[in-house]
Amino acid sequence: MLDDDMRRRRIRVRAWRRGMREMDILMGRFVDARIEALPAEALDELEKLLDLPDDAVFRWLSGAEPAPPERDTPLLRQIIAFHTHDGPIH
Repeated sequence: MLDDDMRRRRIRVRAWRRGMREMDILMGRFVDARIEALPAEALDELEKLLDLPDDAVFRWLSGAEPAPPERDTPLLRQIIAFHTHDGPIH
């Protein structure tokens, strides 16, 4: 069993090496900003999300289609909210 620090390092590498540049940016930036604050349960969920095909997760994150109920988790909503801007960015 990996300790949480090792898991965080592996997740960070996986988030930035998705294979699809758009996913690298979406997942990598979220992970860089929030990984240290995520509890072990959220790390589990994040690892499951990173195991899924890029094209499906990209559609959910971009709002092109809703995530299926079993994938519509608080963590996925947190990633979507991280990349959503309700006002001008200054």
